[in-house]
Amino acid sequence: MGRLRTIGRRSFLIGSAAVLGGVAFGVYRANRPFENPNLADLPEGAASFNPWVIIDSDKITLIAPHADKGQGVFSAQAALIAEELDVELDQVEISFGVPDQAYFNTAFADAAVPFPQYDFSDMAEGARGFVGGTLRAFLPIMGTGGSSAMPDSYDKLRHAGAVARETLKAAAAQQSGIPTAELKTEAGAVILPDGTSLAYTALAGVAGQIKPVTDVTLKDPSDWRLLGKPMQRVDMAAKSTGTQNYGIDHQMDGLLHATIKVNPRQGGVMNGYDDSAARNMRGVIDIIEITGGVAVVADNTWRAIQAANGIEFDWGPAPYPAEQADHWDVLSNSFTSEKLNAEARVVGDVDAAPGEAVTAEYRSPYVAHAPLEPLNATVLVTDERVDIWTGHQVQMMLETVVADITGHAAENVHLHNMFMGGSFGHRLEFDFVKQAAEIANSMRGTPVKMTYSREEDFAHDFPRHITMGRGTGRHKDGQVTSLDVEIAAQSVLTSQMSRLGISLPGPDVQLHEGAWDVPNLNLPNIRVRSYKETGLAPVSSWRSVGAAPNSFVYDTLLDETIHAAGADPLLERIRLMGHDVSVKVLETVGEMCNWSGHDLGDGRGRGVAYAFSFGVPVATVVEVSQGDAGIKLEEVWIAADVGTVIDPVNLENLAFGGTIWGLGHAINSEITYADGMAQQTNYHAHEGMRMYQTPKMHFTALENTPKIKGFGEPPVPPAAPALGNAIFAATGKRLREMPFHKFIDFV
Repeated sequence: MGRLRTIGRRSFLIGSAAVLGGVAFGVYRANRPFENPNLADLPEGAASFNPWVIIDSDKITLIAPHADKGQGVFSAQAALIAEELDVELDQVEISFGVPDQAYFNTAFADAAVPFPQYDFSDMAEGARGFVGGTLRAFLPIMGTGGSSAMPDSYDKLRHAGAVARETLKAAAAQQSGIPTAELKTEAGAVILPDGTSLAYTALAGVAGQIKPVTDVTLKDPSDWRLLGKPMQRVDMAAKSTGTQNYGIDHQMDGLLHATIKVNPRQGGVMNGYDDSAARNMRGVIDIIEITGGVAVVADNTWRAIQAANGIEFDWGPAPYPAEQADHWDVLSNSFTSEKLNAEARVVGDVDAAPGEAVTAEYRSPYVAHAPLEPLNATVLVTDERVDIWTGHQVQMMLETVVADITGHAAENVHLHNMFMGGSFGHRLEFDFVKQAAEIANSMRGTPVKMTYSREEDFAHDFPRHITMGRGTGRHKDGQVTSLDVEIAAQSVLTSQMSRLGISLPGPDVQLHEGAWDVPNLNLPNIRVRSYKETGLAPVSSWRSVGAAPNSFVYDTLLDETIHAAGADPLLERIRLMGHDVSVKVLETVGEMCNWSGHDLGDGRGRGVAYAFSFGVPVATVVEVSQGDAGIKLEEVWIAADVGTVIDPVNLENLAFGGTIWGLGHAINSEITYADGMAQQTNYHAHEGMRMYQTPKMHFTALENTPKIKGFGEPPVPPAAPALGNAIFAATGKRLREMPFHKFIDFV
């Protein structure tokens, strides 16, 4: 793996030693069980064996605490519990539950250590265990992000289902006098030897008085009924019929509606405003000053938005360069020792590597999150408590943020988390909920739903960070001998945390994610460095965070060097790969598309790209054709290894959706600034891929990775470089900047 410097083992171990000074109490605090939050309001005769299962005389409720923003994790969590509990998904109710530290995300530790996620050595696993225990003891974050939901849920939710199952068997044994060893479970019931069926709901009262049986054995995958098989997601029918309730659909008696206007120059001040015309518009109830702007409260959302558009504002300047060209100029001057974020990977000596050089610069623009459901939150503030209805990815922290606004104790703030109509990272932010809380706090006793207009959503998005990459590849005798990769960008984590008043010391690993951890272990010379810039537009986590722009830099440079060497793009990637799981992924995608045996003919080309992100190796091949009107995407092949497949249908959907997302943004999308404001105000200026542009797609899932991994984000990073590489193969034109439509036409 070479040496790790700024983010290296030395700093990690020094930091660990400092933390150890605070955890000298031993492992008890790190391992002690959290209290079950369901017990506080458990009705008489009901049982809750752990934070994820509640059974009473009427129903079985499974808690699926990870936020669902369309990726299907609500259904997958329920299936993990149901598999071991021996219930069918149509026998249960499923709830997001209440925010609580009992649902802390164990998988966040995987990305918090300076080891690539393909490293399962004792040292790497020990570091993950240590960091996980420390986080559990001091910062038990309940959150959904970083493709962590399945790695977090896989073991503990199956264990939760098994504990409930065995405790119900113990209750049946106590009630029937038959030993538990002679009892079976099936379809929500304990089955006695004579075939008598005791429903779980009928056993709840007895089971609730028994200490949960925690010494359980999980099923062998060969015995799975649900997991690993094609499933129908539990939210499919409601979403297909338009009856699924999202945050924007929430209704309640006495509800008022609001929208906001804040400085379109992100972070700029409001010098003044004239709302005289707006106050007289139909349906307007009040206009309230909030942090950085105003809110209009009306009897419906449309009238609130119309009135907000009728207010005249005097906005202050942007606290970042006003023009887009200046943003690129800032990054261009960032490749200095003073701006060095990390020398993340060094193997061999790139400066002394033999061969001819290929040098290039690559650019990835700001892009918006632009979820289909505009940002919204419904808040009711009373003197006693605060209730919030919205979809959010960091539930407990949201309650704390709102408590600071309203003055309530955090335990008196209650989030009712809801399905999200997309997020792509924006619902990791707190701005929209803070604004809704400010409005509702000024109107105590009245519920208020705050909804962004689409234009406000674009204007106040915190987009994906802008990235500039520079690199030199070397080749000799038909082989790549060296890669030297440099990446300059803002720190996403620094930007996000600054909005919470939190300062993070040290380097940001996301600045080089997707480049430093590519397992090209057979490449004799490699160096990856990242540079941290400040003073640009505020940014946030965007689906796959640093891996998407960094994979574009790394893999396109690699492809250019391979072509200059005269080598085969797929075979040379396989030769350089020193990671067996990734080799199999590359070989599989080659077999899927018949890489070496297919005659493409004139005007057609294929590009292959590989990316490693969130512990998942993904290889993508894109085939395009060149016509008189432009480039047409013909076919796409994707292979990936997630360790264990929970639902093959949903996994394929994630593969296709993530790839289309990556391709569409590579072709069409960017946010640019003029006079400090985002120029793109709606989807017409920030298009995704159209249906007629969508190629035929194929996917193969492999299961060789030792640990289960999530798949919401990993299909995204290889999409753009695979497309760019395909266009080069078809046309001879190399695209080094996104969006591609600025340089080439698409049909």
